[in-house]
This record gives sequence, C-alpha cells and structure tokens, in this order.
Amino acid sequence: MVAIVYTTIDAIQDARKIAHTLVEEQLVACVNIIPKVESIYRWKGNIENDEEIVLIAKTTDANVKKTIQRIKQMHSYELPDIIVLPIIGGLKDYLNYIENETS
Repeated sequence: MVAIVYTTIDAIQDARKIAHTLVEEQLVACVNIIPKVESIYRWKGNIENDEEIVLIAKTTDANVKKTIQRIKQMHSYELPDIIVLPIIGGLKDYLNYIENETS
C-alpha cells in the first residue's frame, strides 16, 4: 500500500532541500512542491495568516514513519504540519512506481 505525506513550510529553499533529501534517501518516490498557498490558522491563541509552500510526498506505508521523522528533523517549524493520507486507489502502474522507487 502507498500513502501521501503532506506538510507545509515557509521557505522554498527548505522545501526543495527536504524534497531532494526524501527522494535521494529513497524514503519517497516523488515530492510535489506547490510554491504558494495562503494558510489561516490558530497558533498560541492568535489567528495567523501566512504564505506557505506545500509538499506532497508519495511513499509506501512501510516508509511513512521514517518519512515523518526525516521531515521533522529538517523542518524549521516548532510544530510542523505533517499528516498522512492513505491512497485508496489510482493508476496501478503509478502505484507500482511508488513501491519500486522506495527502499
């Protein structure tokens, strides 16, 4: 089975560094970087409004925990937004690609 690991970060150079590291270490097969989203959230009692970068990483269920740990190690936020979304379907050839490109 495969999954998506989703996170946001505040700097494009950090997003690219995390993405390259995850792919190079074969924790994920692919990372999409969405360079500009607006995030509105509550943090420490205040409503915040920031521009962020979204990373969408595709990996296997077996690599989810290691991927989360690696992102957390490299992330600049005090509390990184890291969530996992199970992939319940898709193009079988692409799902096989994710499994074949991760260790």
